[in-house]
Amino acid sequence: MIEGTADVDVNGTVAEGFEPVREAFAANFALLGERGAAVAVYRDGHRVVDLWAGAKDVDGTAGTAPWERGTAQIVRSATKGVVAAGLLLLHQRGELDLDAPVGAYWPEYKAAGKEHTLVRHLLAHRAGVPVLDRPLTPAEAADPDLGAAAVAAQAPVWEPGTDHGYHAQTYSWLTGELIRRITGRPVGEWLADEIAGPVGADLWLGLPDSEHARVGRVGPAEAPEAVGGLKTRPKRAVAEAYADPDSLTRRAFAAITPLPDENDPAYRAAALPASNGIATADGLARFYASLIGQVGGGSRLFTPETTELARAEQSAGPDRVLVVGTRFGLGYMLHGAASPLLSPRSFGHPGRGGALAFADPETGIAFGYVTNGFRKSVTADPRAQALVRAVRTALAQVAR
Repeated sequence: MIEGTADVDVNGTVAEGFEPVREAFAANFALLGERGAAVAVYRDGHRVVDLWAGAKDVDGTAGTAPWERGTAQIVRSATKGVVAAGLLLLHQRGELDLDAPVGAYWPEYKAAGKEHTLVRHLLAHRAGVPVLDRPLTPAEAADPDLGAAAVAAQAPVWEPGTDHGYHAQTYSWLTGELIRRITGRPVGEWLADEIAGPVGADLWLGLPDSEHARVGRVGPAEAPEAVGGLKTRPKRAVAEAYADPDSLTRRAFAAITPLPDENDPAYRAAALPASNGIATADGLARFYASLIGQVGGGSRLFTPETTELARAEQSAGPDRVLVVGTRFGLGYMLHGAASPLLSPRSFGHPGRGGALAFADPETGIAFGYVTNGFRKSVTADPRAQALVRAVRTALAQVAR
């Protein structure tokens, strides 16, 4: 067992019946090496869980700043679900046709055999461009013009629309440029005005200088070999794929080389829709709550029709990049063995090695979890999964 923070003080509140979530959250510190984290849950648009604990910085020790209710963290690929909502909102407003060729909005994208790529292919990880023949440096990746030009020039590694594989990094420029072409505005600014602002969610793509002090340092966190008889480290085939420099897996995640310093203020200020959104747990949960209903009796982003569109299965089966079976809707991972959510109707997105956020229309639940300690897992972090199981237990209790 890895030594965690067994005596951590868990702060915040839970509604009656949701006490199992508090218990699971505390256990993550005692048993799973959690250093600093927060979890928030909404039910039918009302917050029922709001918890935080530990240190603001993953490398913090006694006497350093504690995690506070407003502490935010980088959430890696959980950002993808927020940006997907931007494209679906444009579709909802009649400004984007999901079945139109990408080149109808972005003419340069027709190059190198991609003229028949549809907008829905980008969202469902079917575009065939998860890699770049010449990876971008972190500085190049942060330049939206350079990133867009790189994916527009890239030849697909499979015929677009015929298969799926996770576009770990290239999703940034595929989606960000499409939003920019349609709206004429930088993707981070547009999302702030059209999603985060109206919903009142603390989340950012391109962190403003005014919010830097709220964000803790992130980094690797050691994981136990197994908890409760369940392995918590990647399967051998997955680990081998990440280790092979010629695999699509390794090349997809290495589309930015070297990997950026996630604690660098310049990186946090950039807008990379695949990987560098920053949010509080409440910000993510509140955002997802707005996709399935009104939040606090107020804002709702998606119509019921768009909610169903978001979670309609577009891709399923062996993933050519992640080397496991995955399911995707339009920009969202769907419930399955590789990424367990609350129920078969759930849709959302994990962040590699930690964060998780999703909505479940069946139960009215919206969930957000952020951490400062990242593990090697990609889609099913054991800390997040312990919290999801606790929400399931709580729902069974309150239904009695």
